[in-house]
Amino acid sequence: MAFGSGLSANAQWVLMSTAILGMAAGVIGSFAFWRRHSLLSDALAHAALPGVVIGFFVAGGKHLPMLLLGAGLSALVGAWFIQWIRSSTRIKEDTAMGLVLSVFFGLGIMLLTVVNRSAGGGQSGLDHFIFGQAAAMVRQDVTVMAILALAVLVAVLVAFKEWKVFLFDPAFARGLGLPIGWMNGLYLALLVLVIVIGIQAVGVILIAALLVMPGVSARYWTHSFGRMLVLAALFGGGAGAAGTLASVLGDGWPTGPFIVLAAGGVFVVSLLFGSRQGVVVQAVRQWIGRSRSGGRGRMDEPAGEGTGSATAKALGRGSAG
Repeated sequence: MAFGSGLSANAQWVLMSTAILGMAAGVIGSFAFWRRHSLLSDALAHAALPGVVIGFFVAGGKHLPMLLLGAGLSALVGAWFIQWIRSSTRIKEDTAMGLVLSVFFGLGIMLLTVVNRSAGGGQSGLDHFIFGQAAAMVRQDVTVMAILALAVLVAVLVAFKEWKVFLFDPAFARGLGLPIGWMNGLYLALLVLVIVIGIQAVGVILIAALLVMPGVSARYWTHSFGRMLVLAALFGGGAGAAGTLASVLGDGWPTGPFIVLAAGGVFVVSLLFGSRQGVVVQAVRQWIGRSRSGGRGRMDEPAGEGTGSATAKALGRGSAG
């Protein structure tokens, strides 16, 4: 029986879309990894929650485009606050991210409580945005998520060389005439877009893990930026598909935790056995290196003794003379 033949048509669509989402998250997460913005992705994910609830209020129901628009605007406002705090006060960037994360998430939980206590609010389905519930997504939700995730991948692929220069040497990129300000804005927009489209499947709490872990895992296997992006996309897509499959087969289990556990499993394997920086692989290489150097030392030892004896004899003859 072919894989997926035992799943419903909608479940197969969900599985495919979360795999594409995982690929997009792995690629953009690798950008965040190189820019040391892993905490930023977590802060923006939590900052998106108030926008989801406000979008629900404005639309008068669960209208996905309005929810995503609200989440995106809320996350961008959170990013602006981080930048403003960092530039206008003595507070460091990581502290500003922690402040925005806590305040926006607290506001989102408060608004979500208000919705759930209102008439019919218990059936709003907004609770799924906390930990993610891919199995509850309908065909329209899946289609929107897949199209936007593919758009993110296309944006990275089309300008791959420009992105590489921008990430590794912004000064050189500016000298080449690249619009650094626009590229920085586009990077932030792509990061927010991946967060926004992923929160329904993975949840605002755990989407940051899907952004961070595939890229970090890929780093243990290669030093090449291009190969790292490919591996991060494969790891993220595999984690997304595996977690969604567990959620669908589990009949209502939250998707986010299973996706993160799958990504965590890939990270542990990479940490231990990655061909470039894996702990076990490095230990084996060091052991082999010590064995070879020890063997060469023992082979050279008789020759050293012979040389020393000859020198002693020459000195003895010189003294006698």
